[in-house]
Amino acid sequence: MPMYQVKPVFGDDVKIDLPTCMYKLPNIHAQRSASSCSEHALQNGGTEVDPAFRDLEVRQDEIMRRLYELKAAVDGLAKTVTTPDADLDQTVTSLSQSPTATAFRGTADLDSLLGKDLGALRDIVINANPARPPLTLLVLHAMLCQRYRVLSSVHVHSSVSGVPAQLLSCLGPRHADSYVRQRFQLGFTLIWKDVSKLQMKFSIQNMCPIEGEANVARFLFRLVAPYPSDPALATLVDSWVDTAFFQLAEGSAKERSAVLRALNGALGRDSWLAGPELSLADIACYCCVLQTGPAASSPANVQRWLKACENLGHFGPAHPLLQ
Repeated sequence: MPMYQVKPVFGDDVKIDLPTCMYKLPNIHAQRSASSCSEHALQNGGTEVDPAFRDLEVRQDEIMRRLYELKAAVDGLAKTVTTPDADLDQTVTSLSQSPTATAFRGTADLDSLLGKDLGALRDIVINANPARPPLTLLVLHAMLCQRYRVLSSVHVHSSVSGVPAQLLSCLGPRHADSYVRQRFQLGFTLIWKDVSKLQMKFSIQNMCPIEGEANVARFLFRLVAPYPSDPALATLVDSWVDTAFFQLAEGSAKERSAVLRALNGALGRDSWLAGPELSLADIACYCCVLQTGPAASSPANVQRWLKACENLGHFGPAHPLLQ
């Protein structure tokens, strides 16, 4: 039995409403009615939106837009940075060729040839040995610059040293103004490196490296002009390209003499080696003929053809490397 007893202060039937939260605020995510002209969230129980919030929203949209542009630039850089050849000793010079026209030309062609790319631009990275400069690639680079907006750069890998000045400026003069990668369609990066064969990497995620100057030249030429649709003519082009690199450039003196005779005979019948216009066959044979000796020692038809090639203006970048 308890020592003492106290009667309850309240009865058992007292009902007390307990709060479900500490405090309440109006729902800022509620949408205005259809008759309202504002599309922003309500504030303070239906009053007009504070102008400060509008300014904050505009600022946030601008930041997001800039972030998307930055992401596109980083995606484009990743193609070069993530290659195994990114261990460059030093960036020697940065070059860019940018036509004066503001509108992009050939974007649809690039999409159809290379697939749509969400990056800032498509990067072509080429490793070449300075002891054997790739003349055909310099000619094709000049042709690419006439069709697309090309951001070009030359680098020196740590495996080589003492690269001549003409090799450092082989893609054109230094671009004096600042540039943004999004303004360009193609990135053309030439790395002077101690490699046995010329190598090209375009899409490191989806494609194996391309080796050999002839194969890289075929890839680049398709960005400038389509290959002949006639199978016989396309085979003729490929035959002259292989003949140029394997017999003119790397063959014996007897093989080179035989090729020059074949060139002289073919050019006696037509102005160009394959078809009515300049093709990759002419570009490859032109560069290899000049690399094997002076033009004056070539047969008459070959000399006439060499002058016709030079009159087109595409072969200017290759001449300084022959001196």
